Amino acid sequence: MRLSCRIVRLDNHVGDMAICRNRWRRRSGFFMLYADGPLVISTELLTVGYSKLLVNEQRELVQQLSQIVRNTEQVRIAETADKLIRIPSGDGMALVFFNSPEAPVRCAMEISKKLKEDPRLQLRMGIHSGPVNRVRDVNDRTNVAGAGINTAQRVMDCGDAGHILLSRHIAEDLGHYRQWQPYLHDLGEFEVKHGARIHMVNFYTGELGNPELPDKLRPGRISRSETGLLKGRWALIAAVLAVIGALAVAIPLFLSRPSIKPASALISKPPPIPDAEIPEKSIAVLPFENRSDDKQNAYFADGIQDEILTNLAKIADLRVISRTSVMQYESGAERNLREIGRQLRVAHVLEGSVQRSSNRVRVTAQLIDARTDTHQWAERYDRDLADVFAIQSEIAKAIADQLEAKLSPQEKARVEEKPTGNTEAYAFYLRANQIARNPDTLLEDYKAAVQLYTQAIALDSDFALAHARLASAAAEIFHYYEPTDAWKMKARTEAEIALRLQPNLAEGHFALAQCIYWMDQDYERALEQFEIASRLSPGNGDIGRLIAAIKRRQGKWQESLAEYERVEKIDPQNPNIVRELLITNTAMRRWPEAARWAERMRAMAPASLVAKIQSGYVDFWWKGDTRLLKSLLSQVQAGTDPDGLITSCRWDVAMIDRDFAAARAALHASELNEISYTNAGATPKTFFQGCVELAEGKQAQAQGLFEMARANFEKAIEEAPLSADRHANLGWFYAFAGRKNEAIREGRRAVELKPESKDAFDGAIMNCYLALIYARVGENDLAIPLIERLLKTPGAVDSVDYSITINDLKYRWEWDPIRNDPRFQRLIAGDGR
Repeated sequence: MRLSCRIVRLDNHVGDMAICRNRWRRRSGFFMLYADGPLVISTELLTVGYSKLLVNEQRELVQQLSQIVRNTEQVRIAETADKLIRIPSGDGMALVFFNSPEAPVRCAMEISKKLKEDPRLQLRMGIHSGPVNRVRDVNDRTNVAGAGINTAQRVMDCGDAGHILLSRHIAEDLGHYRQWQPYLHDLGEFEVKHGARIHMVNFYTGELGNPELPDKLRPGRISRSETGLLKGRWALIAAVLAVIGALAVAIPLFLSRPSIKPASALISKPPPIPDAEIPEKSIAVLPFENRSDDKQNAYFADGIQDEILTNLAKIADLRVISRTSVMQYESGAERNLREIGRQLRVAHVLEGSVQRSSNRVRVTAQLIDARTDTHQWAERYDRDLADVFAIQSEIAKAIADQLEAKLSPQEKARVEEKPTGNTEAYAFYLRANQIARNPDTLLEDYKAAVQLYTQAIALDSDFALAHARLASAAAEIFHYYEPTDAWKMKARTEAEIALRLQPNLAEGHFALAQCIYWMDQDYERALEQFEIASRLSPGNGDIGRLIAAIKRRQGKWQESLAEYERVEKIDPQNPNIVRELLITNTAMRRWPEAARWAERMRAMAPASLVAKIQSGYVDFWWKGDTRLLKSLLSQVQAGTDPDGLITSCRWDVAMIDRDFAAARAALHASELNEISYTNAGATPKTFFQGCVELAEGKQAQAQGLFEMARANFEKAIEEAPLSADRHANLGWFYAFAGRKNEAIREGRRAVELKPESKDAFDGAIMNCYLALIYARVGENDLAIPLIERLLKTPGAVDSVDYSITINDLKYRWEWDPIRNDPRFQRLIAGDGR
């Protein structure tokens, strides 16, 4: 399978592929949450040395921790009093408390005390309070969503084994109770991830906690922003106690798989950009500070910032940095605006704050020249809540005026448009946006957002923007998770309603385009809608990303590349855009450029499996050298092998090197029976074992192993008879198993189902399968002309054995049946494509 499908699926959902993001949810976990009040307390416990344990030992530790959690007095009391909600979360559950502010702290102490009985469990904990939303999911069950856990994890990250660290907010809450006061030891304020500053308190008693100053907080130690990038190096089991609301404790047990986290979660600084290359009319709208007394209004501050950014993005004369790239610069921390300007390649930044009290709102905004760190404009707005839309549009117009940006009458009208007259509906809409538009959004988050959008529409059925966002959320659920008719109908219906209510709504055309692209696969009609959306909101990077993806599938490779490069300029801190540029340059066999993008992605997302493995394969395709790939694979933590992905890569590189002992060892080290290798689903381990035997000339042993795998390949076709990938996979299997006629039949069927004329991106891969099938079954006269064409065809490159590059053909054993054909020899004597 294309590396962009095999690995990118595990890193993030952004892109044009049906990405299995629910693989993130394979992390076992227990969350204890309190969601009835304004705070979030999150405690994370990490078990040191977890990844070095055997699988059975790991499982025992997970079960032991789970049992300890269930047996705590606080959990049992809450359950008896019906003050606890259980919510499924991956392989575990979430526990939501509704009783006392002391319950989560007592619960954490109970767990800590119990775990002292087992020396294998060395833990650190962090507790924080912050906002949370209580919602109903699509099954009408109570669920929770909202912010707070990130800060709790950052507090926890600063601790060493045994520490129980608190943010000052939760410490102040505990300080109202006399019995807690002797155990609260102030540490001061420290810089953590993304430059945010958190005031921390060390909680310890004579028996529990760690009285030492955490190593990361000692003078001269590296900053939290750097340690965040090192977190993936811990070989740990994590049990997160997230106490959400007026007292919520959450305890997920994260099996040490940090690489599955989206690339956007790990950001580093790009090289400085000379001021001369920064456009004058460029701006980044940084996250606004929430100054409301009710911290649950954080969603409101985020929403104001996001809507101002969206309004500015409607002005063609401005370059506005996308939301993904600015959200890392959190509010409430001292910012180096010159450095931010260089990182984002903008001349100006907009900062601000929002304070909401009942039906009043105060918004402050200030425009700063990031090159000189000088103020250019500032304003404060004290208005009724109903005037919030006027505030947003006034700020956008003031910025345009300060930057001398041309504002057409149509753009002015769009900026001034009032989305709804119902402020309560708008509040639901903003809460939904906060959940749905996060880069880490999972299925349950999408469904929570759907419920909130639906509540907004119930209050104002003419709220076109809410209909459009609901349509996009439903389309993304269909594309990434649940391709059912119900979601398909929901998405299309809501998009059509949005455009009927507001024909020039960019978000409406965007949602309809998503439906046409993902559901109908009608590229031309989808492009028409995306182009309309782009004209209405020229600074929207999401639109450009999907336009680039479609053009790539249309075989318009240069146009696709140019569009991705344009999007990268307005979203420079988004590793997912860098990933798409890496994939596209790879598909076009632009090896030096692909290597540069791979290096940049590794710098931006050091824990990303995509960045590591794609870098290694690019070096092999370009130079015929596997050393970098093996070196990068050796850096992957022991125990990190989502769906057998790392096992398959280690097997693959060993087979390229014809180190069959190493290939056997890679398979033997994995306890999985099925391993991720192609895009058609998991592949039985017996197939890989059979390939090792076949490569060594042991025909009988190979065929016995292939026979054990055959049912899996054939059953896959029964489940999805119109899947080109599965037909190609079955033909590929038959070719190795020596079933010539069946192999050719299945390979040709795959090409029929997904021809290059309709999908240049994946269609080329179907022909790669067919070329290898022909080569394996002795049809040299069919194989060699097809290989010759594919060597000149963009997209025929993959991180598997049917990839068509000069170095794949030179070194992979799979091509041995035609290796001595003079025509083949002439092909591999080529220029390294």
